[in-house]
Amino acid sequence: MSRARPFLKWAGGKTSLLRQLLELAPAQINTYYEPFLGGGALFFALQAEGRFQRAVLSDLNRELINAYTQVRDNVDALIRALSVHQRRYRAADDRAEYFYNIRGKRLTCSLGGAANLIFLNKTCFNGLYRVNSQGRFNVPHGRYANPTICDEENLRAASEALQGVELRVADFGTAPSRAQRGDFVYFDPPYVPLSTTSNFTSYTASDFGMPEQRRLADAAAQLIADGASVALSNSAHPDITELYQSDAFHLDEVEAPRSINSRASGRGPVREYLIQSLHPACTAATTLSVHQVG
Repeated sequence: MSRARPFLKWAGGKTSLLRQLLELAPAQINTYYEPFLGGGALFFALQAEGRFQRAVLSDLNRELINAYTQVRDNVDALIRALSVHQRRYRAADDRAEYFYNIRGKRLTCSLGGAANLIFLNKTCFNGLYRVNSQGRFNVPHGRYANPTICDEENLRAASEALQGVELRVADFGTAPSRAQRGDFVYFDPPYVPLSTTSNFTSYTASDFGMPEQRRLADAAAQLIADGASVALSNSAHPDITELYQSDAFHLDEVEAPRSINSRASGRGPVREYLIQSLHPACTAATTLSVHQVG
């Protein structure tokens, strides 16, 4: 079976930074925690390398966790449902009408809800997941000539990778609270926006502002104090620099592509932080081939 890849597009996905992230991760991990799951690129990469014994993947987005659950537990039925979407969408005289008909249905935590979410993800503008204040998916139709809505090979590989994995709908502070020495926690939260056109934080009906960013920094510091290894990603923003300027963290600045923006001119490489935990016994941070902050 081929190596599993993310089966969903996700704003801020980490496929392009996997090399650096894999360098930050311990060689052997007891339990791997990823509280902002998204596309799960780092999870799939670590799983392929056999780096962890157990994994706990979580997110506050119920529909997202449902999609992972259906891939893990009901992949055959999900493939059949997505095959129907793919056949009907490609044959439709008006693809936009088909898209908006599916978008008009409320996403539910069910097999059909997972199929609808994946369909929308593959056919909406730039693969963006965004909801309004009522929690309704509101991204417009994209323009793709022949989108692959049902990638059967990768869905089966993802299902195999997810076997035995714990999936939870949970706040980022709750799911990894059991982490201890030998465990690794990777936080990839909604970023502090660098501009008004880069503010894509509405992955749930609730916003993720600076109070949540401060709570995340406190949670990460507590996990380090408990002995766990921690890594975080965020934008290279002065507020983030200030939050993580302590002896517990090491900040590195990297260049990452930005593929989602309301204007084409706003897409391109941006600077962001990879933040690594430092324990008192450490004398130096892992060396990365990126610009060190400070």
